[in-house]
Amino acid sequence: MKEKDMVFGLRAVIEAIKSDKEIDKIFIRRDMSSDLSRELYSALQGKQVSVVKVPLEKLNRISTKNHQGVIAYITPIIYQRIEDIIPTLYEQGKTPFVVILDGITDVRNYGAIARTCECAGVNALILPIRNSAATNADAIKTSAGALLNLPVCREPNLTESIRFLKASGLKIIAASEKGTKSYTEISYKEPLAIIMGAEDFGIAPEHLRICDEMVSIPIFGTIQSLNVSVAAGVLIYEALKHR
Repeated sequence: MKEKDMVFGLRAVIEAIKSDKEIDKIFIRRDMSSDLSRELYSALQGKQVSVVKVPLEKLNRISTKNHQGVIAYITPIIYQRIEDIIPTLYEQGKTPFVVILDGITDVRNYGAIARTCECAGVNALILPIRNSAATNADAIKTSAGALLNLPVCREPNLTESIRFLKASGLKIIAASEKGTKSYTEISYKEPLAIIMGAEDFGIAPEHLRICDEMVSIPIFGTIQSLNVSVAAGVLIYEALKHR
């Protein structure tokens, strides 16, 4: 993250919040306690912003500027709401197709998946506020600019968002090594949401429990899994073939 994409200092971050700048994440010194820090938390009420409490040493590694214990990451995109996108797609006579990223924190994987989504005509990319990659300059560069054109929804409760999609008639497909079906054995013609999980922890168990299908990609070599952005590309284009 370049320093031009950050805001430093308590007062500056508070003003950024009040002016409705799109803030991706805020790092705040773990032991901070002051009137201004309380004002910061007050300004964040009702805002969908990830706040991470970190040691002072981490803040100093991020920047040598006078950060006063607070650094905010500004994102160049405007996040959208999936609750607005799905009804609009149905009204337009379209069959919704969205991709959900569950716990993917690597910006290169995030950017690469966004690029594939945009190329394949995916309607929206959904990620949680916490435990997800930042939409920063590196992610946008890796996406070849796709993140500037693809609707991205940052959700405070991913479980509730998946339940909303299911209630809206979308078929929920989870890509998992635990899947008993090959990704080629199911239908992708319906309104669709594909969930991709982090390479280390996979998709959260509570999300696996509410999905409609759990599929895997056959592995024939000695390495047990594909890179998540490659796996996402395989599934997205399999869906595109059906549609």
